[in-house]
Amino acid sequence: MKFQVNEGPLDRLIRVVLGIVLFAVAASGLVTTPVLYGVLLVGTIGLVTGVTGFCPTYVLLGISTLPNRAGHGAGGQ
Repeated sequence: MKFQVNEGPLDRLIRVVLGIVLFAVAASGLVTTPVLYGVLLVGTIGLVTGVTGFCPTYVLLGISTLPNRAGHGAGGQ
């Protein structure tokens, strides 16, 4: 499996912002312990995929949110 960027700029921004917001919610104490782990997990996944620009789920589904570029096929490939 190649680790090529498959997320567009808006997708990446949303994931990073969501990750930061979820970490803030976890740090604020608004959620209880069982839910806290889920919030931290989703926040971590959002941050990691947003920063790297690579989403394994997109690879499995064969999609990409990269804008089309001249000379490239659908999905930015």
